[in-house]
Amino acid sequence: MLAVLAMLIFFMWRNSKKRKEEMAKLQDSMVPGAEVMTNFGLFGTLLSIDEENNIAVIETSPGNAVKVHRQTLARVVDETEAASDDESEAEQGVVADADATPDAPGSAAKND
Repeated sequence: MLAVLAMLIFFMWRNSKKRKEEMAKLQDSMVPGAEVMTNFGLFGTLLSIDEENNIAVIETSPGNAVKVHRQTLARVVDETEAASDDESEAEQGVVADADATPDAPGSAAKND
């Protein structure tokens, strides 16, 4: 019983250590100019971070800046990640277009 408790504590400590390392790595990669994504799915370029007030300014499109809490920054988006996301969206669009046949039930074109 004591061994199980010791293993539980060890695994909790190990997971905590991993989470701290991941957070430190994320904070190191959050520099102005980086492409970031927030927890609520907003993508943009990081303009500045105010660590004292925990505020980050993100440019979503040229001339439009959004001020968010620093902890909402979920991840730094890599260009390879963004390219693979675009490719998968394009593939899904092709599949969706193939499903839209004129003979499908409920389509606008009906033969009377």
